[in-house]
Amino acid sequence: MKKRLCILFGGRSSEHEVSLVSAYGVLSNVDRTLFDVYPVGITKEGKWFLYTGPLDLIKDGTWKDLTGELSEILIDPAPGEAALVTADGDKVEKRIPIDVVFPVLHGMYGEDGTVQGLFEVAGVPFVGPDHTSSGVCMDKSFTKCIINEAGCAKQAKAVVLTNKEYIGSRTDALRKISELGYPVFVKPARAGSSVGVSKVDSETGIETALESAFSEDGKVLVEELIDGREIEVAVMECEGNVVASEPGEIDPGFEFYDYDTKYKTDTASYYVPARLDAKVAEEVKNTAVRIFEALGCRTLSRVDFFVKDDGTVIFNEINTIPGFTPISMYPKLFMNSGMSYSEIITALVDSALKK
Repeated sequence: MKKRLCILFGGRSSEHEVSLVSAYGVLSNVDRTLFDVYPVGITKEGKWFLYTGPLDLIKDGTWKDLTGELSEILIDPAPGEAALVTADGDKVEKRIPIDVVFPVLHGMYGEDGTVQGLFEVAGVPFVGPDHTSSGVCMDKSFTKCIINEAGCAKQAKAVVLTNKEYIGSRTDALRKISELGYPVFVKPARAGSSVGVSKVDSETGIETALESAFSEDGKVLVEELIDGREIEVAVMECEGNVVASEPGEIDPGFEFYDYDTKYKTDTASYYVPARLDAKVAEEVKNTAVRIFEALGCRTLSRVDFFVKDDGTVIFNEINTIPGFTPISMYPKLFMNSGMSYSEIITALVDSALKK
């Protein structure tokens, strides 16, 4: 009997458009002989719709033009009876029980633990870490604390600032940053896909970079520059075992792998597998698994590193709902090991169902 799979896309975050492209990839490749699929689109305003239109309209963002023709839905979170509910005023028109959810949502309100908490309350299995791990991994400052405590990876030195602290004492904040030494990277603590990230070469540009990061989040992370290759590892939990892919490598073709380089330009080059010594590649894989487990993750994550010329491995960050776009590393890495795109999706959903 086929499982009823709800695939969420869109969302309220600044990464709404990336989610659409990721969801198009998942919806185009999910095995419909195994799953009855119910795509649910979330607008930037936060309204949920059961989407029944062409998949191509999701990819280009015009799906939202059909919302007048689509059924707006609510979630009935009754444990054991969770369902998508369409209604006309106070009258329930249709209930669609759901067995499992794949939240193909990036950024806030998608991979930060909020939607995960909703489905935990409803007792519905879902792809990705639980609400606690999702929240911790979304906040880069919390991630750093846990990894430091676990002692499972080296990390860049950093300064954490809240907007309140920065406004209260800019002089102290700038002094702490200068102690890291320039250049530095300035990034929102709780945003993904390099949104709001800036490289700053001197004190001259630091205030502009902080303002940009604070426009995305009230907490900012300022890190020392790590001169190294950008390496990514896909991690999957299968049959209770945590498996790491062979590492992949990204050459941004620009100063760093920012949002535009990831999704709007074609300057980046990708190497799968990464151009690493076998011993270093094995260290990266093993470290990715240790980080995944230290942070309490499950089902999937992508773990990102820098590898310096001397082979030193530095943990950068973890992404709990990694991109599934045509250029995204997560599917590329497992496809390189012999899995098809469809098999990757099935493995992730099966892993969620066994939780």
